[in-house]
Parts: sequence; structure tokens; C-alpha cells
Amino acid sequence: MKRLIIFLLLFTSIASFSQEITSDELLEKSIQFHDPNGNWDTFNGTLFVTMEIPEKSSRKSKIGINLPKEYFSVKATRDTITTEYTVDKGISSFTFNGDNNLSEAIKKKFNLNAERAKMYKNYYTYLFGLPMKLKDEGTIIDQKVAKKTFKGKEYLVLKATYSKEVGKDTWYFYFDPSTYAMEVYQFFKEKKDSGEYILLSGLETINNIKMPKNRAWYYNKDDGYLGTDILSSQK
Repeated sequence: MKRLIIFLLLFTSIASFSQEITSDELLEKSIQFHDPNGNWDTFNGTLFVTMEIPEKSSRKSKIGINLPKEYFSVKATRDTITTEYTVDKGISSFTFNGDNNLSEAIKKKFNLNAERAKMYKNYYTYLFGLPMKLKDEGTIIDQKVAKKTFKGKEYLVLKATYSKEVGKDTWYFYFDPSTYAMEVYQFFKEKKDSGEYILLSGLETINNIKMPKNRAWYYNKDDGYLGTDILSSQK
């Protein structure tokens, strides 16, 4: 009985708080948790990510992000293949096993092109920059903070859509109601039963920013497991 009373009090508290807090306040509290000193805007660092995929070899990536100098690079190795993409002040380049003089057949087979280099830049800076990136121009945050249960835990949830110049997906960000740590994000595409959800666990502190250490990816439609990427500040 005592345990039930405690649960009801906690449930009531979370429900009440989710109605009182605004989306702007929730985002600011989460940013204060993850990036208390406001370091993301001047981030210059190297990240090491191991992607574990079912029934495939792991992919190891070295990612360089220097926001003040508008520089990005990602060097990824799986088995005997290494690709590297660089975007330096908007200029893209790429190599395959260290060679930048590539045949059109190799470029096509391994999807080596300037557009993909920019896609990787946007992808990695977005994921590693969350939740701070939710303040970027073109991000539209729903003013209502929702309360949802996901995988058995109560969360405060922000909904984000984007201007047509930025993107078409709809994202949901799940925050712990007591610490405001971001613990889940989820996106849906226009097609029904599309998109994925990502479970975040552990923290890796890089340049005084608390980043999720583990990201486990699943399909929304059937909870199918896609893989887990593991972040480290050291190789």
C-alpha cells in the first residue's frame, strides 16, 4: 500500500509539472544538464564511434568537428575498407582506402560524392549537438510539453518539426523529468509506420559536454533492432 501511495504521488507530481513547464523551459533545462557551460557553439574535438550491427562487422569511425573553423571529417573503417569524407568551409572531398583519384565505378559502388559528405556532416553534428541543436533556425518546437510513458518510464516530451528548407521528418525528444537528461529520441517520416526510435544510455563527457555514450536504434513499426553506436573520446 505504501509503495502504491508513493507511486501515485510521483505520477501526480510528474503530470502536474509537465503541464506547468513550457517547452522553452524544458529545452533550457536539458541544455543546462548536457552543456552547462555553453561549449557546443565553439566545439572543437574528436569523437570515436564504434557501430555494432547485427550479423555484420563493426564499423569504427573517427569524427572531427571544428565548428568555429567550419570543418568536419569522418574516417570510417569496416573490414578492409576505409572511407573518409571532409567538408572544409563548405568544400567537400573524399577518399577510398586513402586514394582520392577514384574511378566512376568505385564512386558509384561505395556512394562516394560531395552530397554524401555534406549529409554526414549534417547527420553527425545534429546528433552529437543535441539537445543544443534544437535551438537552430528552422526548428519548430511545439509549445505543449507532453507526458508520455516509453518502455515503462515516464518522460517529458518535446515535439519538433522543421521548415521545408531544413527537413520533413517529425521528431520527439524524451527527457527525464527529474534530471532533464535526454534519454530517447524518435522520428517519423511522412510514410505511415516509418522512422526509428533511439534509446540513449550512459554519458561520455567531451569538452565538458555530456553526450549519450550508447545509441541503440530500432524501427518504430516492429521494434526491429538496427544496431548500436558507442561513443568514446579516445580511440
